[in-house]
Amino acid sequence: MGSRFDLIAFDGDDTLWHNERSYRDAREHFRALLNRVGIDLDVEQVETMITRTEIANIRYFGYGVSSFTLSLIETAVDLTEGRVTSAELRDLVQLAKGMMSEGIDVFDGVRDTLTTLSSRGPVMLITKGDLLHQASKLERSGLQDLFHHVEIVSDKNPTVYQRILDRHGIDPARVLMVGNSLRSDILPVIELGGSAAFIPAAFNWSLEEADPPVDAHGRYFELSSITEVVGLVDRLEAAASSGVGGLRDSLGE
Repeated sequence: MGSRFDLIAFDGDDTLWHNERSYRDAREHFRALLNRVGIDLDVEQVETMITRTEIANIRYFGYGVSSFTLSLIETAVDLTEGRVTSAELRDLVQLAKGMMSEGIDVFDGVRDTLTTLSSRGPVMLITKGDLLHQASKLERSGLQDLFHHVEIVSDKNPTVYQRILDRHGIDPARVLMVGNSLRSDILPVIELGGSAAFIPAAFNWSLEEADPPVDAHGRYFELSSITEVVGLVDRLEAAASSGVGGLRDSLGE
């Protein structure tokens, strides 16, 4: 039987475990802090201001809790015109430490999905953010033993993915990437000629939003849950063994 994939790769944050809800809680904490110093803003206003600062800071600090916290501090200084106190800034540092050490809440079905796929062939984690924090989250998730390869990167774009695949000697056309971010997990892999399965998350960072890929028939798939990944792989592998017609039949097209 023919095989379509040499590698199945997964994103980490908000694909395998909850992440964005922690940032949402932190933004609400930040809004409460501003209220205490006399600045009353609604959720949307706070979100807009923090996001604006984050966008400006990504090229300096990258992604993750550390970068997010520096953006909170800068936003607090700007909004209060320098009146924010050292105690309030320390509160933000403590907030960051709590985010770094909180428990990892893995989504239902993740372990079973990874167990099944890793028994068949190479499975890789490609996750973006702070190296120490991402490595710690993977270890605390209890999923580390299910990955043949782990790649922690500062950003996700076609160049980064191509370097990873070149290092492992894998043709992008024989890769399936699974993730919750169209911008980071889906579009770069599709651009390289690979396949991708998009699983929308309940909460998603606005900077990760993008339009679905076009001209990616038979390579782009939308799933409602990670529990559907094995079934998708089974259909695609079966289709690969029977040719193009089999692909259309297996997908119900």
